[in-house]
Amino acid sequence: MRRQLSVVLFGVGILVAGRTISAHHAFAAEFDKDKPVKLTGTVAKMEWINPHPWIHIDVKTGDGKTERWMIEASAPNNLLRRGFTRDSLPPGSVIIVDGYQALDGAKRANGTALTWPDGRHLFIGSSGTGAPFEKLAPPPPKK
Repeated sequence: MRRQLSVVLFGVGILVAGRTISAHHAFAAEFDKDKPVKLTGTVAKMEWINPHPWIHIDVKTGDGKTERWMIEASAPNNLLRRGFTRDSLPPGSVIIVDGYQALDGAKRANGTALTWPDGRHLFIGSSGTGAPFEKLAPPPPKK
């Protein structure tokens, strides 16, 4: 009886954990695939946190004002495997970010591609979240 109860509790635990992991954060729950953004701005700060780092950039608008945008990036481990570290974007760096704006219209976006002024590209998006990353992913490196 005890063994059966343990097996049942283990099974329920796996189901709950699996549901939590898959529901972790679907792109469509927060961001709008029909609102692509391309932002050029100056890095104010980089928050290297789990589950997603955030890049805060100051973007000048057409009327000369400055807006602070928050860009969500892929998990820190994914970025590290792509050669991106917590020191890759010091404050004051100018970058271009492609991504998708938040559903609520806030100055927040899910980033897909980051481009430096010298033309280097980095895919900063997550795959498997429902984000249309193929559309805004950087071009493949030239050989």
